[in-house]
Amino acid sequence: MTHSPPNWIIQKFGGTSIGRALDSIVDHIVPQYFPASNVVLVCSARSGASKDTGTTNLLLKAATEALTPRNSPNSPSAPGTPGTPSALTRPRFGSPQQSRSASPTGFSHSNLDDSLRKLSLSRSTLDQPDFVLTANILREEHFSAARDLIKNDNVRISVEADISADCDSLCEFLNAAQIIDEISPRSKDAIVGLGERLACRLVCAALADRGIPNELVSLEGVVDAFVEGGCSSDDNNNTTLDQGFYTRLAQRLGERLRKCDGKVPVVTGFFGPVPGSLLQQVGRGYTDLCAALCAVGLNGGELQIWKEVDGIFTADPRKVVTARLVPIITPDEAAELTYYGSEVIHPFTMDQVIRASIPIRIKNVLNPLGPGTVIFPDANNAHDARNAHNPGEEASEAVKAQHSGIVSSKLPTAVTVKDNILVLNVHSNRKTMSHGFLAKIFTTLDRYGVCVDLISTSEVHVSMAIHGSNSSKRSFDRLVKELESIGTVDVHEDMAILSLVGRAMKHAVGIAGKMFSVLAAGNVNIEMISQGASEINISCVVQELDAIKAMNIIHQACLNINSNSI
Repeated sequence: MTHSPPNWIIQKFGGTSIGRALDSIVDHIVPQYFPASNVVLVCSARSGASKDTGTTNLLLKAATEALTPRNSPNSPSAPGTPGTPSALTRPRFGSPQQSRSASPTGFSHSNLDDSLRKLSLSRSTLDQPDFVLTANILREEHFSAARDLIKNDNVRISVEADISADCDSLCEFLNAAQIIDEISPRSKDAIVGLGERLACRLVCAALADRGIPNELVSLEGVVDAFVEGGCSSDDNNNTTLDQGFYTRLAQRLGERLRKCDGKVPVVTGFFGPVPGSLLQQVGRGYTDLCAALCAVGLNGGELQIWKEVDGIFTADPRKVVTARLVPIITPDEAAELTYYGSEVIHPFTMDQVIRASIPIRIKNVLNPLGPGTVIFPDANNAHDARNAHNPGEEASEAVKAQHSGIVSSKLPTAVTVKDNILVLNVHSNRKTMSHGFLAKIFTTLDRYGVCVDLISTSEVHVSMAIHGSNSSKRSFDRLVKELESIGTVDVHEDMAILSLVGRAMKHAVGIAGKMFSVLAAGNVNIEMISQGASEINISCVVQELDAIKAMNIIHQACLNINSNSI
């Protein structure tokens, strides 16, 4: 693979950043890096004023509505029904074609006040299928954002026409789905992928309004050329994507992005239908994965994940007032923090970049000059790693020196809490001949699709910490009933996992003893204890009502720079 110069910077922006801080992105962040470096923007679907009005949620709602029968006499029954667009008159849904379309009756491209919007969306005025009304809300949400951000009338009118054409295409697609009464996983992927394209249209228009050259890179068809390779099947003939698939996809992305010479590529985080469905194979975090693969394909100097926080902290700063920013962290520490409650970046996504020796920087979209937190492939060589131009980097040297002091004193890196935990205890009915006891438990858990966060075992007793979102109450009750045939079962609810994470801990003698001693001194009861095989994580389960107190106690005793060395 041909390598690009190391000045490619890949910036990934989440839906909240696109929805609430797009002005900061186009006015401050991009100009700081472009044109000094080659900048790539990877965008998630735009968030809304509330969770319900987020783009992805509205798209999923519209898909559900298309399969919900209506009793209205005007409900569409075939293409060409009056008042309903024909599914046969436009390009295939998901096409990146730059089409133009007028808005539906009741919509204005400018100065549409809230009362008119409510009137135009009211069921009494528009006797349309529910999914059309939802698509119109989606349309107006993006129109409103365009009016707030774009001053040039020609640019605004053009992007509104593109947005309207995309929403019309969505309605036509859903109309066809309603007729055949089916939406396949591949079709659902395409519906959700519209959100990223709408977000990219806004970003491109806002950049053009500021005179920054850009190009919308829509990735719907990027997988088609090599879909036969890089896949495997399990015993049940379920398709899975292996590393070969992601390696080839990264190469294709790099080839495509290099064609945007002299422009800022604005990339849809959705990279097209994949074997087995993108949502099922990757989940809704596919935008982070897309950004990682772009970085790999371009041999980028840095992958930047822009959020609404300054970076990774030693604890949740909303709960621990003495929490401080961690300037440098290792991939395995970041993975542990992600799993145990601190949202950083998905470990699989991170692995794609780290294997290519590309650093990841977590930055705040509302504080672009902040140094952020860097996830380096090897923290021991952090200062020797490639470091892209980063505004505010000079100001962070003192923080880096502080971090070096932490490592030399063998202090942990961070403490985190994962709430909504259930503890499930199973004690064998048989006091002897316990062969098969553990196998029966894990077979039952697997059948119910339950993942275990922590586990502590003996020959005849198992304690497991399970996240409450693993299954519904009804399903969990059935699980407990089935486990009762194996042994005595009791459940403790309203618990939390408290985790102390740090690479230096494996060389620190007495850290576990200090952790549990200070919890005992603080009158915090410990339900169960577990230490990861990686030796960089010590976890215990406590009552949820004690979790914040426990986090503060541990932070003060084990992560305070002024504490005595452990």
